Amino acid sequence: MSDNAESLVSQPIDAGETLGRFSGLLPYAAPQGWVASLLLAFLSSAGLYYVNIFPVIVDSLMAGAGLTAAQAGEITFANTIGAVIGAFTISLFVKRIPQWKLASLALLICSIGMDVLTIFLANLELLVPLRLVHGILGGALVGLGFAAIARSGIAGRAYSMVLLVQYTGGAIGMLVLPGLVAKFGTYVPFYALITFSLVTLAMLPFLADYPLPSKQEERKVPLNAKVAMGPMLITLLALFCFQFANMALFAFIFDLGKSFGLELGFISKTLFWANLIAISGAALAAYTGHRFALTMPLTIALLITLVGLAIFMFSELKPVFILANVVTGITWAFCVPYLLTMASKFDAAGQMGAFGGFASKMGLACGPLVAGYFISSGGSYTQLILIACGMLALCLLALPSAAKIDQRESAVAIDSVNAQAT
Repeated sequence: MSDNAESLVSQPIDAGETLGRFSGLLPYAAPQGWVASLLLAFLSSAGLYYVNIFPVIVDSLMAGAGLTAAQAGEITFANTIGAVIGAFTISLFVKRIPQWKLASLALLICSIGMDVLTIFLANLELLVPLRLVHGILGGALVGLGFAAIARSGIAGRAYSMVLLVQYTGGAIGMLVLPGLVAKFGTYVPFYALITFSLVTLAMLPFLADYPLPSKQEERKVPLNAKVAMGPMLITLLALFCFQFANMALFAFIFDLGKSFGLELGFISKTLFWANLIAISGAALAAYTGHRFALTMPLTIALLITLVGLAIFMFSELKPVFILANVVTGITWAFCVPYLLTMASKFDAAGQMGAFGGFASKMGLACGPLVAGYFISSGGSYTQLILIACGMLALCLLALPSAAKIDQRESAVAIDSVNAQAT
């Protein structure tokens, strides 16, 4: 996203040619090119790919391992609360990690190790601690990736690519993994996580360094770029509520569909196509970010999301279930890049971008946990949908903050034009 949805304080980097300068024997992708956006997207998705196949993991644990919704929710919560811990910790120290690529390498290797242990120990009692550690590692990895994106000068486009990668991977997972779980057992989804991490590991050497800004560069950031604490906290709250509302339903979407009388095969195919179509939301976010201010597109998308969540209450009608998944999938992929881009505007080192990742993961963690306990305690999916709608409505509180950012950027652009004219 360009001036309106780009990281305000990112330092410009010479894009150069399609493949930039060489480091040793390996070429770097041009720092502000499309290839770099894709590589950054994989790096920022690897630690959180399990979220995109949460329904498969939850259903495999419930159907294959015989766990209750609450037990499955505890395991997914452990994974995501670990990600929250990892993201929060890395947010505090990101300014002190100049060798972030080396740190990412170590985190990827350790994450793969946790997945391997999960598979080969095959002990349900150990799933919670293993997934907690995996979540911490993954959250730290995503935090490093988000901080690098915030420094890249292509934040809006890269955040959109993150959602594109996640939804593509999620669509493939929704189509392929349920059948493989039925054939090969409960732990198939964890092989998918290992595969994604290995692909990311192979991409890591080709990323540019995206160094931390020097003190001199930080002093060059205009004072009016430092957004007040209130708008920043509201943006983080909106990220939390948005992810909570969507993940509370998405994590249990198979069971939700079954509760409305839908067949497993129909649900699986619907989720595949919905995830595939949802990729257009990320692409649309990249397109509108180049042409419009933040406020209007975000307002429209949030309102459409609210309607999309509400019509899940009529999921016994197959066309409505399809429509609800497609609509919320598109707007989910659209809104998150906007909210993350807002968070990334708050400093030069990418620390607030990392905190945006923390707020996002907190929502992803709490949604399935609350939903799992709510359903296990006798709550209905219709009631859960209403709760999700209420949480989503709170996201509208971020719109005044978006408007202030738009006004500030417009003023900065006018000042820049006037300065050039004189």
